Parts: sequence; structure tokens; C-alpha cells
Amino acid sequence: MAAASLSPALVAHLPTGMLVDGQWGPATGGRTFEVRDPATDEVLFDIADASPQDGRRALAAADDAAAAWRAVAPRERSELLRAVYARVVARADAFASLITAECGKPLAEARAEVAYGADFLRWYAEQAVRADGLVRRSPSGANRQLVHRRPVGPALLVTPWNFPIAMATRKIAPALAAGCPVVIKPAHATPLTTMLVAEVIRSELAERGLPAGVVNVVPTASSSDLVSPLLDDDRLRKLSFTGSTAVGRTLLGQAAGQVLNCSMELGGNAPFVVFSDADLDAAVDGATVAKLRNGGQSCVAANRFLVHDSLAREFAQRLAARFESLRVGPGTAEGVDVGPLIDADAVRKVAELVDDASDHGAQVLTGGERPEGAGSFFLPTVLSGVGADARVVREEIFGPVAPVVAFADDDEAIALANDTEYGLAAYAYTRSLDRAMRVTDDLEAGMIGINRGMVSDASAPFGGLKQSGLGREGGEAGLEEYLETVYVAL
Repeated sequence: MAAASLSPALVAHLPTGMLVDGQWGPATGGRTFEVRDPATDEVLFDIADASPQDGRRALAAADDAAAAWRAVAPRERSELLRAVYARVVARADAFASLITAECGKPLAEARAEVAYGADFLRWYAEQAVRADGLVRRSPSGANRQLVHRRPVGPALLVTPWNFPIAMATRKIAPALAAGCPVVIKPAHATPLTTMLVAEVIRSELAERGLPAGVVNVVPTASSSDLVSPLLDDDRLRKLSFTGSTAVGRTLLGQAAGQVLNCSMELGGNAPFVVFSDADLDAAVDGATVAKLRNGGQSCVAANRFLVHDSLAREFAQRLAARFESLRVGPGTAEGVDVGPLIDADAVRKVAELVDDASDHGAQVLTGGERPEGAGSFFLPTVLSGVGADARVVREEIFGPVAPVVAFADDDEAIALANDTEYGLAAYAYTRSLDRAMRVTDDLEAGMIGINRGMVSDASAPFGGLKQSGLGREGGEAGLEEYLETVYVAL
């Protein structure tokens, strides 16, 4: 049963199988799994449930296409990606409606994600011709040094559910630009958008007479069963994973056997620091964006609101008033600001964190519960008087909950911000340029927003420090992840 919000034309042409060597088809044994609408819990589609054998077939197709794709001129790869970008933009409304159906986010947010995801296609179309090398005379004068870059080889791309087009294009585009064929394992909760992107690429490859096995898609309900055997296969030369730190650690251990090139974008616990001189109106605006994008289900979502004690009470009250003004409901409904969480388990986890904070003395200024009715909803919540050791501060929330913690001075603020194993994103609000520059030196995060609540940009490096990951996606650095360096002495 497809969502009523999806057009009949989209439903009729939406792939629901697995893509191997340019052909969509069923999984071995005809196995399927359900994809549900988190706003209603209704089944959208039954999707092919790829087996480990199917995964190996997909890797074989990518490996067979590797030499031919590597030989394709960078300009031709660039033009392919640019054409895919144009087709995605032309179908932006269809992609947005699909994201809302399977992920739940409001249509306005879904449209913004389509634009963001398409930007990776455009950016790496431009970067495909810029894999720079080096020729120079050696210091001894005895020879020349030639350094060039070549594709690392077949890549396994494991994407998360929360940004189904952006997380796919952020991996696929640089891989194809660099000359690497790919096997994509989309999240089982939101595979449909990734599969539609893959169909656009498949169609462009076919029209241009390019190798069919360059892009392969293997959706599955059991990621570990499919991924683990591929990590032991010597045909695989690259793993790019976005997901939790716990799963990332496991995959790194498994990848060690083949000494795989790995990119890991893992968990976060982003501090949002409001210094004593901050513009409070701007801080509340930024906090709303940083916290509630996709209902807080983002690895770069503000997780801990650290506010100078002279402003903490007023900030919390203003933020609560803003959250109360937001409309919660299905993403397809007019005027909805905050959609559902991805499933009932996500709601239970968020509720547990709020209850734990309340039990330890935090005050719920607004929200703190799920509304009545169907769907995986949780009200936008502001907690005041939260202790620095509360679970809601120590753990990644992944929901619309903003715990406010007061601090006394700048040193305490930085200490609290860095008191986590994670180091993905951080935000800070201050009118002082000097303080802003000190903060960018002292905060242990791979991305820092100063007086703004959003840092993501296709042209900028995205990634973290500490246990938030390895490598970068986006920007020039994203292409580097799919290239290896070769030195030749002449």
C-alpha cells in the first residue's frame, strides 16, 4: 500500500527491488521487508530483502565494472553527475514527497533536503576533473618525483535513515567522480529515496553507454548479515559508513582483516554554547534550527544547551515559548513544523531520557510527552535545571528535546562542551570576535557554527573528531576519501 500523498506516476515507476549490474530484480528467494510511514505506521511498500549472496553478486558487478569506469575520462564522469543533478532537481517535488512518506519530515524540510542532496551531485561534477597530482625535481636533483591519484576501487556505502537523499548523494557523488564503482546498502527504514536516486543514475549510465555495474543497490532488513561477508571479500577496497559509534567500532574491527580504506561518520553530542554577551533572540532562532531539524534526528543536532547562568532562565523560557508555538503532525499536513520520530522505539528512548532528567530534578518547561493518536510523535521539549551528568546530556538524544545547563564562566563552558567522547559539531553564540576565535581553537569538534544553527554545506568538509569518526565528506576532502596516492620516481 503506497502513501496517498505519492503521485500514481511515482508509485508506478518507483523501484522496489535490488539493483545489480544495471538490472532491478527480486532478492534471492523473493524475500521482502516492509517500509512504513512513521506518521501513521501504515505500510508503504514491500522492498526486496537482499541476502549475503545478493550482496556478493552486487560486489562482483562493481568489481567487473571497476576497470572500465576507472578508464572513463574525468570530464565524462563530470557530465554524468551534472546530468543526474539536473534530473533530480527537475523531480524535486517527487523526491520530497517520497522523503516525507518514508522519513516523516515536513515537506518544506524534505524539499530543503532535496536541494542539499542535489548540491553534492553538482559539487562533485565540478570536482571530478580536479584530482590534482604533482611533478617536481627531487631535492637531490637526481630524479623527478611524480605523484598521481587513482581511484581506490569498489566501495561499499552504508547510509543512515535520517537524510535519505543527502546521505546517499554525499557518498555516491564523490565515489563516482573519483572513478569508484559502488554497492549501496540503504537504511532499512528509508530505502526508497536512495533507490530512486540510483534509478536516475542507472538510466543516465545506460543512455550514455557507460558500465552498468557502476551503481548497485542492496536493501536489506539485516545489515550485519549482508555487510559482514563483504568486508571479508578482497574485491572490496573501500567502506564508507554513517551511523552510530557503536556500530562504527564493530565495522572498523571487521574491516581490519582486509585493511580496508574506511570513512566513518559516527555519533554526536553537540554543545550549543550561549555566552553572556550573546544576542538572545538570535540564539533562540539558532537553537530552534540546530535542535529541531528533522525533529532532532540528526547527528549534528544541538544536544546540550550550555547557557551562561545570567541568561539560562530567560533563554530556557524563550526557547520553550518558541517550541510551544510549533505545530506537530504528519509532514504532509499544511503548516506542520515538526514531524514524527522514525519509529516507536525512538519515541520510547526519548521518553526515557526525559523521565530520567525529571526524576533527577530537571523541570519540564514544555512538552515532555507524546501526543495522543497514531504515529511516532513526541512533543518538542525544553528541560531547565538539568545536571551536567544527566543521561539526556551524556547520551545522543536523537529527538526534539533541549536540555539547558547553566555555566559560570568561559572556562567552565569549554570544559562542559568538551566533556564527551564525541566531537562532531558544536555551536556558539557571542558578540565578541576575540571570544569566537578562542572558541574555535578550544572546542573539540570537527565542525563549529558561530552565531548560526546550521553548518552543513556540500562544498565544506563534514566530519568529526574523537569517536565521532574518521575522514571527511563534502568539499574537496570528500573526493580524497575515494582516491589513493601513487608516487613514481623518474
